[in-house]
Amino acid sequence: MNITNVNPTTALIRVSPTRILQSVLGALNEGNISEAGDQFDDDFTFTDHALDLEFTEKARLIEFFQKSRELFPDTVVKVDSTLQCGDHAVAEWKLTAMQTVPGSGPTHFRFPISLRGTSIVRTENGKITSWSDYYDKNRSWRFGLAAFFTEWIES
Repeated sequence: MNITNVNPTTALIRVSPTRILQSVLGALNEGNISEAGDQFDDDFTFTDHALDLEFTEKARLIEFFQKSRELFPDTVVKVDSTLQCGDHAVAEWKLTAMQTVPGSGPTHFRFPISLRGTSIVRTENGKITSWSDYYDKNRSWRFGLAAFFTEWIES
C-alpha cells in the first residue's frame, strides 16, 4: 500500500462492530452515559424487546440510560461471548444488579438481580444504526424503568 496517496480527511478507520458494542457496554458499566450515546449514529433504532421500548432520538436514549443508572446504580453487564458477521455483532451477556425496595418506615429491602441476555447490533461507518436487547423481563425487575418511558392512554 502506498501510504503517501491516502487523503487523511477522507480515510476512515474501520472499527469492528464487536468493539463498538463492547465499548458501549463498558461505558454504561462505568456510568459514562454520554460516551455510550456518542457511539450511536444520528439515524438509529434502539429496541429493548423485554420492556417493549424503542428509541430513535439520542436525547431520549440518553435519558433511558440515565434513568436505568439512577434506578440500578450498581448494574454490571459482563460479556460472556461475542459473534461478528459483517456489520453485525451479537453479544451474550450476564447482568447483575441490586433492586432496592422500600419497606415500612426507614426500612429498605435489597434483592439481587441476575439475568442473561443478548444484544444484537448493526453498525455503519463506525456508528450504531440498530441495537436490540433481548432478556427475560420478569427476572429483570425493570418494570419501574419501563413506566418512565411508556405513554399512558386514558379512555
